[in-house]
Amino acid sequence: MNRGVLASIIASALFATIFLISGSLSGIGPNEVYGWRIVLTLLILVPVYGLVPGRRAEMLALLGRIKARPGLLFYGAIASSLVGVQLWLFMYAPMNGFALATSLGYFLLPLVMVVVGRVFFAEKLSRWQKIAVVLAAVGVGHQLVFAGGLAWPTLLICLGYPVYFAARRRARFESNAAFTLEILFLTPLAVYFIFAGVREPGSSLVPVFAIGILGAVAMFLYLGAASLLSLSIFGLLSYVEPVLLLLAAVAMGEQLFLRDAFTYAPIILALSVLALDGFRSTRSLR
Repeated sequence: MNRGVLASIIASALFATIFLISGSLSGIGPNEVYGWRIVLTLLILVPVYGLVPGRRAEMLALLGRIKARPGLLFYGAIASSLVGVQLWLFMYAPMNGFALATSLGYFLLPLVMVVVGRVFFAEKLSRWQKIAVVLAAVGVGHQLVFAGGLAWPTLLICLGYPVYFAARRRARFESNAAFTLEILFLTPLAVYFIFAGVREPGSSLVPVFAIGILGAVAMFLYLGAASLLSLSIFGLLSYVEPVLLLLAAVAMGEQLFLRDAFTYAPIILALSVLALDGFRSTRSLR
């Protein structure tokens, strides 16, 4: 379990680092950065699923399911498109002044997932989960009424990712091999973005390559943590990333004002309630 916890925390730190690097880039567009990230991630994933026996067997089993039920490709295409948009947004947002809006989306995501589980998968909510949803609603309500509403990156993250996870669950594409196929599906567009990109003279690709490599490593650690940890503990650790993204947004120069406390404080409190509820549930299973 300690290895899984460490892997999850390092993955979150790497995602925040990618966020910071993206925000500091100049002379290159987010589309090309996204393209390089996809291609480099695929170049790292393909040897793993082609050469490592256990991973190769996992991929062959998934391909066998798709061959037996070609209709699963419909859900796979939806999932791939949705995660592609999210990966693109992760490059675009810090380069265009939406870092805080992105961090808020990741703060809201676990809470929206709780609601989606209740509405679409008939999952029962504990008393503490209900309290967390109410607290989050207070923060969102303040943002909607008094702070100009939720920015489109916030909505795209907190509403888009639940649809992505729902599509994966519907097709039972929840394995690491499925993510590799999703990246493969995105590669043609990524290659197009690379060749269509227009860079300013003298701009370096070194930070872009760093983003691609760090992104692949972070995803490996993230997926590895998912396989090493119980779902409850893995879910608790998912709250680390939005905090780091918020700090990264402030480090990039985006400002938090006093009024923002009335949005973030109830949502952070809601996440704390969810975390405590998850911790209690984990202990009760031991």
